[in-house]
Amino acid sequence: MKHIIAHYHEIALKGKNRPFFVNKLLDNLRYATKGTGVDNAKDQGGRVILSLASDAREDLVKDRVSKVFGIANFALGYRTSNDVEVLKEAVLRHIKDKAFKSFRVSTKRGYKEYPLTSMDVDRIVGAHIKGATGAKVDLTHPELTVFIEVLSKEAFFYTEKFQGQGGLPVGTGGKVACLLSGGIDSPVAAYRMMKRGCSVLFVHFHSYPYLSKMSQEKVGDIAEILNQYQRSSKLFLIPFGDIQKEIVLRAPARYRVVLYRRMMVRITEAIAKREKALALVTGESLGQVASQTLENITSIENAATLPVLRPLIGMDKGEIIGQAKVIGTYDISIIPDQDCCQLFIPKNPAVRTTIEEIERAEKVLDIPKLISMGLAI
Repeated sequence: MKHIIAHYHEIALKGKNRPFFVNKLLDNLRYATKGTGVDNAKDQGGRVILSLASDAREDLVKDRVSKVFGIANFALGYRTSNDVEVLKEAVLRHIKDKAFKSFRVSTKRGYKEYPLTSMDVDRIVGAHIKGATGAKVDLTHPELTVFIEVLSKEAFFYTEKFQGQGGLPVGTGGKVACLLSGGIDSPVAAYRMMKRGCSVLFVHFHSYPYLSKMSQEKVGDIAEILNQYQRSSKLFLIPFGDIQKEIVLRAPARYRVVLYRRMMVRITEAIAKREKALALVTGESLGQVASQTLENITSIENAATLPVLRPLIGMDKGEIIGQAKVIGTYDISIIPDQDCCQLFIPKNPAVRTTIEEIERAEKVLDIPKLISMGLAI
C-alpha cells in the first residue's frame, strides 16, 4: 500500500494550540482528497500520513494535496517495519529497477528512542544498496536519494519530495471578504490570505448592463481556481453601474474614483458582517494607480469600520504577476474585459485626497440608499 507523507513546518511552532491547527489540516486534507482513493489520514507527530487504496488516483491525490495550505512538502512513499533488516530489503526491492549510478540515504527519526541513530540507518541501508547495485555513494550530488522516516512502530521511505503550499490551514485564521476584480492583483491577495489560514469569500462589482458581462464571467473562473486552495466559498456579484451614475451626477468628477472605492468598501463590509467575516481584503499595491496613493488609501479606508487588509501593499507588479502565474489565475486575468473601473472615469482623478474633502464631496450622496442598491442581489 502506498502512502502520502506530508510534512508541516509552521504548525509545529504553535505550542499548546498545535492540535487545533493539526486537526484543521487533517479536515482539509480529507475534504480535498475525497473521492480520490484516500482511505485514512492521521497525524504522526510532525507529519500527516494519508493511506491510499490500491485503486487510488495517485496523480489526482498529489495534485489535491499540493494545494492544501499548511504543508511544507510531501512525498508518495511506502510503509514497512522499522526493523532495519526488514527496512533495507524493502528499500532495495523498491529501487532495484531504477537506473542510477550514485545515491545517498537520508534518514530522520521521528522516534528518538529508536536504538539506531539516523547515521547508523544511513550506513546500514546504504551499504546494502551499494552491495546489491554497485552504485557509489554521493552525499553531494546523487542521482537518487532514498529518504527514510523512522517512527515508533513503523518506517516510511520514498525517493522524491514535492513542494507544498506552506502557510497555515485554511479555517484557522477566520473569515475575510475580498474585493475581487477580474484583474491580476486581487486574486493574488485572496490567495495570500488563504495561506495565512483565512477562509475567503469574494465580492465582485460590475457595471452590467452598461458594460458587458465579461468581468463577471472572468471572476467566476478565477473564483473556481482559487477555490482549489480552500473549501468552496461564496461569490457575490454586485451591480454597480447605477451607483456610479449617482456619483457622477452629484459629486465632483476628480473625486469619483475615491468615492467609487469608498462605496465598494461600504457594500463589501455590509456583506462581510452579514456573513460573519472579520476583515476586508483588497489587492492594492502602494502607488500602483491613482487610487492607491497613501493619501487616497487613507481616504478610502476611512469608510470602513472593519480592518482592511492589503497583503500586496509592498509588492511590485512583477512580483504579483509571478505569483498569479504560479497559482493559475494570470491567464484568465489578462483576458480583455470591461470592468466597472472603466465606467465614468474622469480624465484627471484626484491623486492625493484628504478625508475632509472627500467627506464634503459625499454630503450630496444618499449613502444608505446607495448601499441598499448594491445589496439588492
